[in-house]
Amino acid sequence: MASQDFRSFFDSAARVIEKALSEEIDVGFPYCGDGSGDSGDNADELLRLNRVFEDERWTRNRSVTSFDMNSKFPELLLVSYNNNEEAPNEPEGVVLIWNKKFSKTSPEYIFHCQSPVMSACFARFQPNLVLGGTYSGQIVAWDMSAGKRTPIQRSPLSASAHTHPVYCLQVVGTQNAHNLISIATDGKLCSWSLDMLSQPQDTLELQQKTKTVAVTTMSFALGEVNNFLVGSEEGTLYSSSRHGNKAGINEAYEGHHGPVTGLDCNKAVGQGDFSHLFISSSTDWTVKLWNNKLSKPLYSFDNANDYVFDVKWSPVHPAVFASVDAMGRIDIWNINTDTEVPIVSLQANTRTALNCLQWSSNGRELHIGDCDGKTYIYDLKEKLAVPHTEEWKRLNDTLNEMQQRVTETPLAV
Repeated sequence: MASQDFRSFFDSAARVIEKALSEEIDVGFPYCGDGSGDSGDNADELLRLNRVFEDERWTRNRSVTSFDMNSKFPELLLVSYNNNEEAPNEPEGVVLIWNKKFSKTSPEYIFHCQSPVMSACFARFQPNLVLGGTYSGQIVAWDMSAGKRTPIQRSPLSASAHTHPVYCLQVVGTQNAHNLISIATDGKLCSWSLDMLSQPQDTLELQQKTKTVAVTTMSFALGEVNNFLVGSEEGTLYSSSRHGNKAGINEAYEGHHGPVTGLDCNKAVGQGDFSHLFISSSTDWTVKLWNNKLSKPLYSFDNANDYVFDVKWSPVHPAVFASVDAMGRIDIWNINTDTEVPIVSLQANTRTALNCLQWSSNGRELHIGDCDGKTYIYDLKEKLAVPHTEEWKRLNDTLNEMQQRVTETPLAV
């Protein structure tokens, strides 16, 4: 009974039984295989709380630090967590895989390590692999098919890799040529092969002139593998490149007066290309809209009354984005409709800050994390989430008006 084979069997069987007790659907679906309306306008009607994921042992008193969805099984939601200061004997870093398809209230998989997990993601082309960036600087990898909760790979804590907290982690590339990109707060970028975390394939120091950029957040445009954006502790955003004559920091975008907490490129695909747009959030209580060809923001959304901790574009609607703040408020904006106030502003049922958000791939759900380890799943009404065909032209007109105001207005002293 103490053998590894028996423990793996028992763990798998327990998950199947728990699903079967919850509802009558295909409970035997293998997640570790190859994977071969209404016109109401109230905030509660447009944005409805579906469920909350939390666990007394594994999430209580831990801040949610990142989200990701499995590319093969979108019902699997990855959530990473910081340490629980009130439980010094528990692992400091935790990643849980929650299943949105079933009504079960416990996580599908539990992973942990000995340093707080600041960022995590699924390996896009290996859906059973989970990757984490830690406060110590280590990159760790877990395997959902391995039957163990501890990492199967770890990067070294040495000068050849990271020795500072890793807040930025993303797999970029294609099925046949992809890398894990990580950036630590000392401005060091590492490019990794997922088969070997013992040493990065490439490293790059992100510096503005001779000053190290303390990176807090990162975003690649859709399909991009070389050029990317970063936000920094001093409030400046930078365009950067991994390779070529312009490898490193390129352009600076100044406008925030506090650390950048969120950053996202527009990835909506439709009747126009808006990949030159990005948005950022900051502890200066603002969200700012940018065009990567202009050094100052196109627009500043100043509706918040506290730190804005994260901001993300809708993946399907080119003019819609969401933000969360330290007061526990969720704001959803449609800049084609209004730039002064959000179209939905909802106070979450929490006494702590909301510090992390992610859209589902179809734009119909929002995943929101707070500072006490709770993950809220909100459903969006179709009229809010799904763009009409004219939204693309309307956004182009809106941007032209914004850009005209920016170029005509002198910089404030």
